Amino acid sequence: MSITWILVANASAAYLYANYGTKKGLQKLKEFKHDASREKGQDLVPDRPGHNKSHGNGRGSYIPATDPKQNQAQNFALQLARELEHGRTANNYQRLILVVSAPFMGLVNSSLGSHVRTLVSDTFEKDYTKTSEKNLTRHLDSCIYL
Repeated sequence: MSITWILVANASAAYLYANYGTKKGLQKLKEFKHDASREKGQDLVPDRPGHNKSHGNGRGSYIPATDPKQNQAQNFALQLARELEHGRTANNYQRLILVVSAPFMGLVNSSLGSHVRTLVSDTFEKDYTKTSEKNLTRHLDSCIYL
């Protein structure tokens, strides 16, 4: 029996489902919330930029190299990748389907290890995080018999 995990995610929420075989439907395994991704960028950083020393008498302001919202999304993608890697090493699934919003898909893909990446059978660049399980099964019927 082949177990399939389905990750449905965007930058602020994710749901992990399992399918244990034909006509078994979906079972929700875990739910992840990342509220920091919903924050405004200005709320994720201090009020004023820090200062750095420069040569001579001048001082410069420190501007972060990455966007704070992008940084929070990357942290969430790493958290999800760790969860998928843990499931792989525990042999909890043999196949993985990614249903991830288009802007977040690249972060998730770059965070996945090579062993997990080999288990990915299908990817959908859609945001179905607010979709009911019944509608989600309808969207996935092309790649899995639910």
